[in-house]
Amino acid sequence: MVAFLRRSLLRPLLALGLCLCLGLTGCSQAAAGLSGNYVDDTVSVAQTLLTTIALPQDDPSRQEAELEARQLINGYTALYRPRRDIRGLASFTTMQTAVNALAAHYAGYANRPLPDTLRSRLEKELKSAEASVTRGA
Repeated sequence: MVAFLRRSLLRPLLALGLCLCLGLTGCSQAAAGLSGNYVDDTVSVAQTLLTTIALPQDDPSRQEAELEARQLINGYTALYRPRRDIRGLASFTTMQTAVNALAAHYAGYANRPLPDTLRSRLEKELKSAEASVTRGA
């Protein structure tokens, strides 16, 4: 009888423990380097990406900066894309366009320099997103 009770209680307790672990993981702190404040994070990510794309091809810190930029892009997108109150903002749409283009370049042409046309487009979009988010749009 005791073994039966132990077995019948073990599964629900394990399921409860698993649910608690998964639930608490979802409520964990914002991605590394992000504060969870949309305006501050957008300005910070835009500035970091502008600095990264401005690095010359032969800069020794370029590879590390690009890796950090990729992680920042992933964290920013994962944090803010699911939020309905943010994803409809003009600043987020512009920022999303820029980070998607940069992420696509890093994924497809990691060892090649950023084309000048893409660099100028990214600079324009990142600055526009930064200005837009500080205005509240």
